[in-house]
Amino acid sequence: MGAAVYPDLGVATSEIPPRPRRPIFITARFRSGSTVLWNIFRHVDGCTAYYEPLNERRWFDPQARGGRTDATHLGVSDYWREYDGLERLAAFYRDEWIDRHLYMDESFWDPGLQQYVQTLVDSAPRRPVLQFNRIDFRLAWFRARFPHAHIVHLYRHPRDQWCSSLVDPKRFGPTMPTSQFGPYDHFYLLRWARDLRHRFPFLDPASASHPYAVFYFLWKLSYIFGEHYGDVSVCFENLVNRPEQELTRLMRAVDIDDFDVSRLTGCIARQKSGKWREYADDEWFKRHEAACEKALSEDRRFNRLRQGYGGPPKLHAKAERGAREGRGAFQGTNTPRARRPPR
Repeated sequence: MGAAVYPDLGVATSEIPPRPRRPIFITARFRSGSTVLWNIFRHVDGCTAYYEPLNERRWFDPQARGGRTDATHLGVSDYWREYDGLERLAAFYRDEWIDRHLYMDESFWDPGLQQYVQTLVDSAPRRPVLQFNRIDFRLAWFRARFPHAHIVHLYRHPRDQWCSSLVDPKRFGPTMPTSQFGPYDHFYLLRWARDLRHRFPFLDPASASHPYAVFYFLWKLSYIFGEHYGDVSVCFENLVNRPEQELTRLMRAVDIDDFDVSRLTGCIARQKSGKWREYADDEWFKRHEAACEKALSEDRRFNRLRQGYGGPPKLHAKAERGAREGRGAFQGTNTPRARRPPR
């Protein structure tokens, strides 16, 4: 109508803009095997895999990133090769992404983060893969801002993941209180809980019987968000125990047809699951998990969230059986069925 009144105004054209290439976003908790998964995509010839874009070491900055790698990251000599020449990312990067506003819904305003991620996507010479450990509760925002992206959700048995996050579990035992956990908090557990407790009050460390309870709450929430928004979910134990089958399933889910499965399986080191038994017995873990589940069942906000993300939770039979054998996703928990994310 406007064009008829003012002929000089622009009008819509019949040209269909080219569809952007589909980036792959990996979402995972710390110590869940996310570095292994990133390294796998790093060895896919058609991919450019960025390691933890929201890491405080600022991989794009040669002065800040240093040269240190984690000795537990087998087969990884650097994290930053893909960032070389991207110093311009400093104009967008903000340290507050590490532990502030960890929950972001579809309407959250952060154009700087959007531009930062888009710059990484646009700068990748091959299909971009971004491996994140800080977007569990920002997935709604990422889905809204990058609707064409494939989201890969990785999870690990919470008990083994907890022990791995302690680095040396012997230094912080099962009888030590949350008030003494600070020096052993190597992966931001308390910082995450403090930021998110305003939305999820049960995360308040002050009311936790043991920091494992806080850890379990976050693990459960992360699992629910990942299952809901992810295009494909990957169990770390399955990736380790049957890598060819899991890798083939994963690559098909993200539309990658050209890959050398034997080369990719070489990135996966065999690991023994069930190491949590060296930390505490089954009854200790069950007691804390059951208390957490009870608190969640009584929290109206959590139940609204859970119902919105797939209805009443239902444990997969295979996962339950695997958990009892110490090799599945989890033990003694209730989790929702996997759902395709809303489009």
